[in-house]
Amino acid sequence: MLREFAAGFALLGRGFGFWRRRPDAMALGLIPAAVAFVVLAAGLTALGLALPGLVDWATPFADGWQEGWRALLRISLGVVALGAAAVLAAVSFTALTLVIGDPFYERLWRHVEQELGAPPPGEGAGFWRTVADAAALLGLGVLAAAATAVAGLLPLVGTALAAVLGVLLTGRLLARELMGRAFDARAVDPARRRELLAASRWRVLGFGVATQLCFLVPLGAVATMPAAVAGATMLARDVLERGERQRARQ
Repeated sequence: MLREFAAGFALLGRGFGFWRRRPDAMALGLIPAAVAFVVLAAGLTALGLALPGLVDWATPFADGWQEGWRALLRISLGVVALGAAAVLAAVSFTALTLVIGDPFYERLWRHVEQELGAPPPGEGAGFWRTVADAAALLGLGVLAAAATAVAGLLPLVGTALAAVLGVLLTGRLLARELMGRAFDARAVDPARRRELLAASRWRVLGFGVATQLCFLVPLGAVATMPAAVAGATMLARDVLERGERQRARQ
């Protein structure tokens, strides 16, 4: 389990290695990531400024409490709300970046495929499929944010549990979404994808968690996105090869 998890981390590192081999394609991948980052950073900043008033409005029942308890409740709710918003922002960043940067990441994906061997027989999913996948990812992101918010309300352990759960849930979602282009090009149907991802769940999770942790670093999301696309392409091929070997043994 730990070896597989670490292998997922290593694949993101190999994605960063493409800066040495294809700096032109990697640099182009920074552009949509930067645009998405600015949009979402503006949204999170606006939420942060409005949050104290929103929390006060949502908790009128606490107006008569002692000041210490009232402050504790409202600060706790504010932290939970910001944590849930951060989870949703991480997922939204990936979805928005992939939509904005579809031609850039198509080029990067193809370079990675060619370096790893024969390119896949098909093309990428196309722009509208990317939009549909992004919408589905946002829906799952809302559910992940809700789960994180509920976990954050638990006494004593809520904050730590919400932080860990947020990284795990968003990491898994990010990895699955970033691998989609390689799967689509090979016409891997949803049932087979679920089977492949289940067989390599710890490697996929390790890659997703590594990506999400990099996203948490200031401006890390922008710098990491091209490497994540490259690493996810390698991860998808690795998962497919492992699946074929497993089928051959059966």
